[in-house]
Amino acid sequence: MSTRTSSNTSSTTTPPPDSAGLPDGAVLATTTEDGEKRRRARTLSRKQMAREHRKQRARGEVVDVVEYWRPQTRSECLEMERPCLFVSCRFHLFLDVNPETGSLKENFPGKEPWELEETCALDVADRGGITLEEVGTIMNLTRERIRQVEVRGLEKLKEVPESEGGVAVYIDWDPYDSSVDY
Repeated sequence: MSTRTSSNTSSTTTPPPDSAGLPDGAVLATTTEDGEKRRRARTLSRKQMAREHRKQRARGEVVDVVEYWRPQTRSECLEMERPCLFVSCRFHLFLDVNPETGSLKENFPGKEPWELEETCALDVADRGGITLEEVGTIMNLTRERIRQVEVRGLEKLKEVPESEGGVAVYIDWDPYDSSVDY
């Protein structure tokens, strides 16, 4: 809501709400070109997660960490059933972890991992070239944001010094090489 006043008084503009100011579970939604509602990604900071963990511990609701097998290389997960439920994998599309801040971004709020059409970025890469719209749908982002990320990635590739192999380092990369751990 914006209000305009005469020149002797100040003008006030109320900023649009963001997900940080919304109550728990509330998420902003946008409408896609085909009229479908798309819920925007939600980021949880380390501080928020720690606060929630303390509340759960006080209520006695803390879940024990269970060790389980998960694939360590692309060759191990290549023939696994899809959708992939290993959301802790760095190639899974359900969550993004910021290594600098430790925050988590839930890319598909309101959905469970098994409800996603695509769950692995490597599976998408194996299909070959796809359009910005398709990438946007897979990652729950707009086509314009995907274009911006693409431009930034290409700029970073150009910055690789020739003394370190330049772009050729990435051309010869083999995702199926089992000697490389991800």
